[in-house]
Amino acid sequence: MNAALRAATIAEWRGLPDRKPRSDRWHAPGDLLPKLMQQLGLSERLQETEVIDAWKQIVGEFIASHSMPFSLKAGVLSVRVLQPALHYQFETISKVEILRKLKQRFGSKVIRDVRFRVG
Repeated sequence: MNAALRAATIAEWRGLPDRKPRSDRWHAPGDLLPKLMQQLGLSERLQETEVIDAWKQIVGEFIASHSMPFSLKAGVLSVRVLQPALHYQFETISKVEILRKLKQRFGSKVIRDVRFRVG
């Protein structure tokens, strides 16, 4: 016998006042997971991981071998570059194309800008 049904039957038999039935508190994990990830700040971290993993495919072998994205905060992707000459090339020549590809793949809400740093 269901415990809730048993409790309701005993309460009715004893003449106790009716209790309001509780709503079903069960939710599918797929409904709760996005909200939980947002509260814990994990959705931003997941986006950062996706961008870092896709970096080589987006920018190509040469740029990927000489650079490494390390952070994505507030839509700004920070990328470490090995040499000052490459920093200049990426910042002046390749930045527009890289930013266009990133926005095309992840959307302009996820990626707003790319900043290159030597180091």
